[in-house]
Amino acid sequence: MTDVVDSIRNYNAKRDPERLQRKYVAMRHDPFTFLRGTCHLFYEQLPEAKWLAKAPPVWVCGDLHLENMGSYKGDNRLVYFDLNDFDEAALAPSSWELVRLLTSVHMAAGSLHLSPAQADHLCRDFLDTYAGELRAGKARWVERDMATGMVGELLDGLRGRLRPPFLDSRTIRKGKHRSLRIDGRRALPVTDKQRDKVAALIDGIAAREDKPRFYRVLDVARRIAGTGSLGVDRFAILVEGKGSPDGNYLLDLKQARPSSLAPYLELRQPEWRTDAERVVAVQARMQAISPAFFRAVTMGRKSYVLRGLQPTEDRLALADWRGNLDRLEGVLQTMGKLVAWAQLRSSGRDGSATADQLIAFGEKHRWQAPLLGLAKRCTKQVQRDWKAYCKAFDKGAFPT
Repeated sequence: MTDVVDSIRNYNAKRDPERLQRKYVAMRHDPFTFLRGTCHLFYEQLPEAKWLAKAPPVWVCGDLHLENMGSYKGDNRLVYFDLNDFDEAALAPSSWELVRLLTSVHMAAGSLHLSPAQADHLCRDFLDTYAGELRAGKARWVERDMATGMVGELLDGLRGRLRPPFLDSRTIRKGKHRSLRIDGRRALPVTDKQRDKVAALIDGIAAREDKPRFYRVLDVARRIAGTGSLGVDRFAILVEGKGSPDGNYLLDLKQARPSSLAPYLELRQPEWRTDAERVVAVQARMQAISPAFFRAVTMGRKSYVLRGLQPTEDRLALADWRGNLDRLEGVLQTMGKLVAWAQLRSSGRDGSATADQLIAFGEKHRWQAPLLGLAKRCTKQVQRDWKAYCKAFDKGAFPT
């Protein structure tokens, strides 16, 4: 228990205490949330099996789990469904990415009311689809017109989401002026120093744009979002956009930190100038289309990822599978496709396997059974870690 507690404390040191408390409370809630909040611990305890390292080296998002996918509007103004969190991105054996996803299925089984047999079935479905798409050797993408099942329902439901209602949910409007809604749920107040630093950063970006007035800062808040990243520097920024009040835009500015995979990787990584450049570069390689306003920036000695916050950004309500396993099968099949397509799309870049090597890997079958078995071992380890964490949490080892 001491090792688990120390590892979590050390990893989260120097984070914003107010938001870090929220992370610790969330991790106490259930094993799946704990898994999401302890990516570093997962790789720290991943067995050193030679067959794991023999898998093709690929670009990975690093924190692949059931909720690491969602909808967003690309910089071409079309809506897509794709992998969407690349904070831990790195060049790693493909087996690492796969076993974390499989483990997340087992960890989420309790909250989704899945039997062990159903969780096993979904894991096999994911691997079968992933391997099949590698064999096909062609990277595709998911957009509204080709989406089906729960993914199709999500994307269809986005048609009516307009900017004014989205802004109303995140801001307070007084006449023709808006300010961010400081509700303690999505946003917290900033200090004057933080506001000035963020505004200066955005002003510098605006000076290099064709329409600098678009980026005129109206308000800044500390943003509350995610699980694993809670506590890192993160800001919601309200800018003028296309005009006040309903043409305003929201931006997300998130600090980039070193990948949790880095200490355990033997593969040589590119020498990125900053961690934000790593995140942005790998995400651009793996996704079919990048999000709007997506770029790496620096503020003082820290690097950040800047992107737009959009009405069309959402995640699947996995609990809404209605007892019909076919609905979750469709989700896992879609995820298998997305992972395979992302690896094919980024193949042959800075040491990653070529498309031909990935196709050959998809044609083999011997690696699937060991991965399924390892995922169950990892599931038991994460469950032990969660119980140890809960025991320490209840004894006051973590601030609440």
